[in-house]
Amino acid sequence: MALLEEWKKIAYNEHQPQPQLQAFWADYFDKEKSVYDDLLNSPDEAVTGTVKELADRYGITVLEMAGFLDGINESLVEPNPIDDMEEDTPVTLKFDKEKLYKNMVDAQADWLYGLPQWEKIFDAETRSALYKEAKNAHTIRVGKKIGRNDPCPCGSGKKYKFCHGKKGAEPLPAE
Repeated sequence: MALLEEWKKIAYNEHQPQPQLQAFWADYFDKEKSVYDDLLNSPDEAVTGTVKELADRYGITVLEMAGFLDGINESLVEPNPIDDMEEDTPVTLKFDKEKLYKNMVDAQADWLYGLPQWEKIFDAETRSALYKEAKNAHTIRVGKKIGRNDPCPCGSGKKYKFCHGKKGAEPLPAE
């Protein structure tokens, strides 16, 4: 069985009592933070090795490293083959700094995007802009609804129902 499958069986076990699951994730998040502490100290270094070598380097289990690799994979310059990786699979942790920061914000992982190392990587203005960009990425903005008796937005001066709101009429031009 691939490492990621094993990790998911443990990490997302619905039959595990809630307090145990919470303790599991609290422990994992501490270890994850420790790995990011190290990675962000040298953000331009491409850390490479097998899954087992990186787990040993960061003092975590191979399964925890599989979980970490799953979490960071979308932020990597070149994704790792996480679905079928084994202990001896070579992996690289060269990440896109902006993408990683935004993914941490998106995951609501304030213990990660709040790490002090980010202050050396991005100034406050850039971090703020990346934060807003990540938060707005999933925001759906709906325009004001046009009422039947409102003036048509095309500027014809007609009511919407007699202009572009009429059955079979051309759609409004895109803005």
